[in-house]
Order: sequence, then C-alpha cells, then structure tokens
Amino acid sequence: MAGERWTIYWNEYAADTYLYGSEITFHKKDDVEFFNCLMPPGTVIKQWYSKTNYQMQRIEPALPMIDGESHYQIILNIDCPEDEECMVRLVFYDRYEVEVGSIAIRERMTDFQCPLKTYSYKLQLINGGVTKFRFHSIVICEIAGEGNNIWDRKGN
Repeated sequence: MAGERWTIYWNEYAADTYLYGSEITFHKKDDVEFFNCLMPPGTVIKQWYSKTNYQMQRIEPALPMIDGESHYQIILNIDCPEDEECMVRLVFYDRYEVEVGSIAIRERMTDFQCPLKTYSYKLQLINGGVTKFRFHSIVICEIAGEGNNIWDRKGN
C-alpha cells in the first residue's frame, strides 16, 4: 500500500549546482543533460532542500516534508553511461539544524526511513565517477505500514 508521491525536477536556477567546467542543457522539465569531464568523484553536483531561508538563498523548498515515523522509497530516474554512476545522499537535520543522520544511495530504487528527530533534510546528487548523464527526476514515495524506526534502535 502506497501513500503520497512527490517528483523532484532539476530546475534551471543555477544555485546549488556545480558549474565549474560543467555543460548543462535543459531540454525539458524532465530532461536535463549534464557533462563535465574534469569533476572529481564525490563532488556534489546539485542540491535540493525541504526547508530554505528565502532571504538568504533565494530559492523555495523543492522537497516534501517527511517524518521519522513513515517509510519511504526513492527512485532515481537518471541515465548514466555503463560503468559510471550518480548517487544521492540524504542528509537529515533536527530543528536546530544539527545533522542527525545521512543515507547514501547508489541503487535506482531504495527504501529508507529518516531519523525520528528529523525536522528538515537535503538531497544531494553526487558524482560517483560519471562524466555525463541525463537527469529526468527523483521520485519520493511514502510506503504505508513498515514497522519500527531503524534510527530509534541505533539510539538517535
């Protein structure tokens, strides 16, 4: 049984995008071509936020509000050449903007749950050794009824 579903796109706004030596072509809302042969692996290519300070960042939140009581599934709709990959990292923060956990995701589809203390989070698209790719979207789906929170068992 599934709950809500949110689709995240790469908008044309250049804030929080790695631009140094990058060629970015926006074909459509769900078709962004990225090329950079000099970017080192591990570099954050693009970031999205669930909470922003509009006065400082001049961007609106692009991510849905999620909580530590529900389970979610993330689907990466990114076309990479064979033997190259993009990965994403979810970084979770409490109400005082202190990091309370993070998850690195390499698979196209992964289930996850955030820490109970989560107040906001950011989603980072990271270079996992890729020089070019086509970004379509990232989808986050709520999954109904999945048991206890793994972060609670870790003591977070």
